[in-house]
Amino acid sequence: MIQATNLTKKYGDVTVLNIKNLHIKKGQSIGLVGNNGAGKTTFFNLLLDLIEPTTGEILNNNIKVDKSEDWKPFTSAFIDESFLIGYLTPEEYFYFIGELRGKSKTDIDDFLTQFTEIFNDEILNKKKYLRDLSKGNQKKAGIIAALIGEPELIILDEPFANLDPTTQIRLKKMLTSLTKNKNVTVLISSHDLGHVTEVCERIIVLDKGNLIKDLQTSPETLKELEAHFTV
Repeated sequence: MIQATNLTKKYGDVTVLNIKNLHIKKGQSIGLVGNNGAGKTTFFNLLLDLIEPTTGEILNNNIKVDKSEDWKPFTSAFIDESFLIGYLTPEEYFYFIGELRGKSKTDIDDFLTQFTEIFNDEILNKKKYLRDLSKGNQKKAGIIAALIGEPELIILDEPFANLDPTTQIRLKKMLTSLTKNKNVTVLISSHDLGHVTEVCERIIVLDKGNLIKDLQTSPETLKELEAHFTV
């Protein structure tokens, strides 16, 4: 579904991403890991056409993401709080995203019922704007909004950050269920090696913009990653 070829991003003389070839099949769950500055968010920003590549291209379902917007109807993402609309309540925001995805308010109300545990009675019907929610609750709202409309590709940047342990466990359970659907491709970046290896079937390691490991997740993967990052 995703094909990156000769993809680079430079700022001046500094290369922040350099991926010669990366292929992600439809239905795969991919974990992107690396230290700060590894290029994870840069790759996501390129994939979402938020920045322009210096060289190369990314295809999303055979569509060049920087040449056409035809990939947008089946792609969703939550990168950070800038994806939210701060002056809306969570309900208004969900309805807005639903309208973009061709869903009615009733559709959205029905959709949201499955996330009662995730919301933990802290988001809906609180008469608060998104900008007034905690960072963790903003992240919850953004992640759930990214699931609206049955997208074929879901991109989540650091979904476990700023969440309390209970919510991390609930989110991990939800993502594990989601990644079992082979009609959905899921890309997750995370600094939490334990969570990402539990949720994702394939782990890609970036270091200073370079792809240095591409692993099928196995019982040994976590130990291999821990050994890599402690060298």
